Amino acid sequence: MVRNLKITLAYDGSDFHGWQAQPGHVTVQGTLAEAIERVTGCRVLPQGSGRTDAGVHALAQVASCQLDAGIPPENLPRALNHALPPAIRVLSVEQVAPDFHARKSARAKTYRYRIFRDEMCSPFLARYVYHYPYPLDEEAMRAAADIVVGEHDFTSFAAVDPERGRDEEAVSNLRTICSSEWNQQEEELTYTVCGTGFLHHMVRNLVGTFLLVGKGTLDREGMKRILEARQRSAAGPTAPACGLYLVSVEY
Repeated sequence: MVRNLKITLAYDGSDFHGWQAQPGHVTVQGTLAEAIERVTGCRVLPQGSGRTDAGVHALAQVASCQLDAGIPPENLPRALNHALPPAIRVLSVEQVAPDFHARKSARAKTYRYRIFRDEMCSPFLARYVYHYPYPLDEEAMRAAADIVVGEHDFTSFAAVDPERGRDEEAVSNLRTICSSEWNQQEEELTYTVCGTGFLHHMVRNLVGTFLLVGKGTLDREGMKRILEARQRSAAGPTAPACGLYLVSVEY
């Protein structure tokens, strides 16, 4: 019996060359596909809700695939986790409607970026945060966060994505951001953003530009001008991948 399955998984992206399977590289998608084949005998390429970059982590990435296997979906997490490296954990597997697709059915995604502010960052934390102990006007960053809320053309915050397929909205850079906020949590400054979709490196480019606001080299009006410029060269640098997490996907 062919089942359409929704797989929710978490991973430490530090040692992976991103989500997307690529020849000669260890990726999350490729590693998951290999585990599925070992456990079920089915050769499939699970489709993710989106492609996280090399070094980016996920708390609840979602993938979907069709399997003709006798193993009940509820038994697959344990079996797959035995076959997967410790850096990837399958949280749940459930049978879904035949037309469900992890990317095409997604309605919104939430990302979080973590910046560690103390002078010294533990070596056990360094792979999971961006260590930035230098002065920042965090209040100015919080005040500028809502500038990107709503529907906008985010070309200024989009890197060229050579792997984007023709079926992936290759023409428009319009995206809708539902919420955007900076928060202080003990030693960490975190940026949480929810939107209907995100362009290549978009969240990391937003963070890099908000940091310019924190440094005082850019003000709120300057952030607006960058958004309206629709030119990548107008925005700030790309923040490191290690601080970024895909938190959740809504359907």
